[in-house]
Amino acid sequence: MNALLKSITRTHAGYGISLLRIVTGLTFAAHGAQKLFGWFGGYGLAGVAQWMESIGITPGYLMAALAGSAEFFGGLALVVGLLVRPAAVSLLIAMLVAIVSVHWVNGFFITENGFEYAMILALISAVLLIEGAGNLSLDRRIGA
Repeated sequence: MNALLKSITRTHAGYGISLLRIVTGLTFAAHGAQKLFGWFGGYGLAGVAQWMESIGITPGYLMAALAGSAEFFGGLALVVGLLVRPAAVSLLIAMLVAIVSVHWVNGFFITENGFEYAMILALISAVLLIEGAGNLSLDRRIGA
C-alpha cells in the first residue's frame, strides 16, 4: 500500500504546476458548488438533475451528484494538493463527458456553448495527472 500511495503522490513538477493546480481547483470547486448547492448562481442538484434528464443523461439526479461531486471535491483536492492524480482522473472524465454530451455539437467556441472551455479544463486535468501536484502540495510531502 505504501508503494501505491507513493506512486500516486510522487511529483517532480515545480511551482508553476502548483499555481495552475490551485487556480484550476478553485474554478472546478466553484462549478461543482453551483451544481451541488446552487451557489454562485447555480441551479443546485435538483435543477442540474432535471436539465441532465432533459438532454438524455440518466438517471439525472445520480449523474448530477457525480458531476457536481467530481468538480467540487476534485477541485478542493487540487487546491490543497492532496491525491491530485485521482482527482485529476475524475475531473478529466467529467470534462470529457461534458464535451461529448453537451458542447461538441455547438462547435469550438465558448460563445456558442462550444467545447473550448471544457477542453482546456480537460487538458489541465491531463497535465496534472501526468506531472503530479507540484512543489506546494500535500502530495509532495507524502510522496517524499
